[in-house]
Amino acid sequence: MAQAPVLYAEEGGIVTLTLNRPETRNAITDNDMIDALVDAVERMNADMSVRVAILTGAGTAFCSGGNLKRMAARAGPGAEPPVQSRRWYKLGIHRIPLAFEALEVPVIAAVNGPAIGAGCDLACMCDIRIAGESARFAESFVKLGIISGDGGAWLLPRIVGFSKASEMTFTGDPIDAKEALACGLVSKVTPDAELLPAAGALAARIAANPPHAMRMTKRLLYEGRHMRLSSLLELAAALQSLAHTTADHKEAVTAFLEKRPPKFKGD
Repeated sequence: MAQAPVLYAEEGGIVTLTLNRPETRNAITDNDMIDALVDAVERMNADMSVRVAILTGAGTAFCSGGNLKRMAARAGPGAEPPVQSRRWYKLGIHRIPLAFEALEVPVIAAVNGPAIGAGCDLACMCDIRIAGESARFAESFVKLGIISGDGGAWLLPRIVGFSKASEMTFTGDPIDAKEALACGLVSKVTPDAELLPAAGALAARIAANPPHAMRMTKRLLYEGRHMRLSSLLELAAALQSLAHTTADHKEAVTAFLEKRPPKFKGD
């Protein structure tokens, strides 16, 4: 029986998603991998018991991006007429960034090795990135004579700035974990053996917060990427009005005044 392309494990409101194709270094362009990853993201979004997620890769790579063996065999969009290739992207890998953009649960990428091409972009779809010392990042599409077809040109400049994104994209050269930390691509670097425990500790700190407020906070941050300030303030007023009605808000204020830890139930 074939193994699941994505492993889904939940404990205490923390979901760990593991890309589970080590034989392809967790390439994400095969249809079953796309389906599995999108299904996992949508499952988390629908489950209010989920408070935060960790995304990592099985084996020694986070994600190699495209399946180069299939590309070499012309078993992908490049083998089809352009109008069909367009549909392959829209009905295929484009579903991944759109699913992540719609996701209200915070996601931490625990980058445990190379994150190459679409794998680098996948890390950028997450809200927080921490890296093991062996991690490498490359926006390497140009070296294959193609472009980022999965949103990297939108994602990467918003994380590292236009100049650094241009350098990474125009050269296609990899950067190591230390350089990724320096340019803001990741927020923390750990020894490889400590990566998942560090991601788990960060996830626990996030999961300790009220889930409705957390989901609304993430949505406000994402909408702020393209909204005018006046429009964002309107959205903030609407979401804040909802937040004030929650039992968790009342519990947070009461616990603060009583000088005790709060007990949030997602109400």
